[in-house]
Amino acid sequence: MASSTPASRPRSTPAPDSDRPTRIESHGIDHIPDEERYGHPRELFAIWAAANVNYLSLVVGGALVLMGLSLAQAFAVIVVGNLFWLLTGVLAMSGPAAGAPSEVITRAMYGVRGNRVNNAVTGWMISVCYFALNLAAAAGAAFALVEKAGLDASTPVKIVVVLVVAGVTLTIGVYGHGLIVRLYLPITIALTAVFGVVAYVVLLKADFGYVPDASLSGGDLWATVIGGVTLIAAGPLSYTTSADFSRYLPRTASAKAVVGWTALGGFLPSVAVCSLGALAATVVDMTDPQAALESMLPGWFGPVFLLALVLGTVAINAMTAYSAGLALQAVGLRIRRSRSVLVDGAVAVALTLYALLVSNFLDTVSNVLQLTVVLLGPAMTVYAVDIWLRRNRYDGAALMDESPASPFWYAAGVHPAGAVAVLGGGAVAALCVDTAYTGPIARALGGVDLAMPVGMLLAGLLYALLTRRRISA
Repeated sequence: MASSTPASRPRSTPAPDSDRPTRIESHGIDHIPDEERYGHPRELFAIWAAANVNYLSLVVGGALVLMGLSLAQAFAVIVVGNLFWLLTGVLAMSGPAAGAPSEVITRAMYGVRGNRVNNAVTGWMISVCYFALNLAAAAGAAFALVEKAGLDASTPVKIVVVLVVAGVTLTIGVYGHGLIVRLYLPITIALTAVFGVVAYVVLLKADFGYVPDASLSGGDLWATVIGGVTLIAAGPLSYTTSADFSRYLPRTASAKAVVGWTALGGFLPSVAVCSLGALAATVVDMTDPQAALESMLPGWFGPVFLLALVLGTVAINAMTAYSAGLALQAVGLRIRRSRSVLVDGAVAVALTLYALLVSNFLDTVSNVLQLTVVLLGPAMTVYAVDIWLRRNRYDGAALMDESPASPFWYAAGVHPAGAVAVLGGGAVAALCVDTAYTGPIARALGGVDLAMPVGMLLAGLLYALLTRRRISA
């Protein structure tokens, strides 16, 4: 590999001024030129690991045991569900190829105008809802910290706490990619140390031979296993924007390395923390995971654990806010990326405060997000199939062209293949759902929810059949 070309500069090359961690990132959804590319794929591991050593993974792991699975069955579900991080890794390799974020690369799948709708729904709206849910979870841990400090978690105090946690999160999102790359390795190390202590305590007390009093069998077992895999897979499937964090890498960066480091960064901590939640559920009631785990830990360690829960949520939400800001730009709003992140944060904070102080809005949002796999599964599959069909060859400059002369204008700005594949896969998946409601296919199968595999398979096949000739031509 020649070191004289901008695209293959050595790892020691510092970040360009546009992406220094101490400066607000100047790029938004625009193309990253070769002379501003830097870094190594291994940096992606810490980025994804920091976002996945978190409270949500503990909750999901514990939920599998609460659903009636044995410990061995829960472990198997955790591993299978987290294998979907491979898809997140596959999508990430399009970043260095195009020098653009996922929100722009998907113009190749949906067309210039069609992609605006895609970003509005699967990009911005879902990201803001996830931000609000995660912020509420972080706020709960922060409220407990406040009370341990001897303060009353009154309404004014709760508002201040939410604003402080959101402020830290949005600061990282506003400064952007460079700060994320710099911060997430030490965050990963800190969170790993804390969760290592938690793991030690849980492993000492866990019942490794645990089986539920009433073991599941037959259709009930399959319905629970498939539901559990879907619950776990919803995490990696929500990251259809993984190219956002790899686009600064040189175009000569190894695609296999990008896939591998991204996938491992999500897979390893998710498996470990989910398994920890499942183990804890064998000895404590994980319907209230925070209180249950605190009861197992030494008193002095409780505040450290709560702080780690907040830090992990800040890490995942900063990435969510960053991508949501790019999605807002890709929808067509002419606004700087730093300001779009603040807009996203303001909406998410408003939803969180309304939920915590006025109503159970987040319960409604949570139920809705359980259905996001209906769209996110097909959307991720279409993206992965497009990478395969194009052999990961994307013209970043051409993707920036939003005029009717763009090669990605297709028919009136919409790529019919992408629209048909996602909507078709999503429509059939909706018939297979057994979550917030029971679809007719799920009902006929006795409650077995095949929404994720059916939607993904159908969307992928439709897109490949409708697109292959056009791309090959």
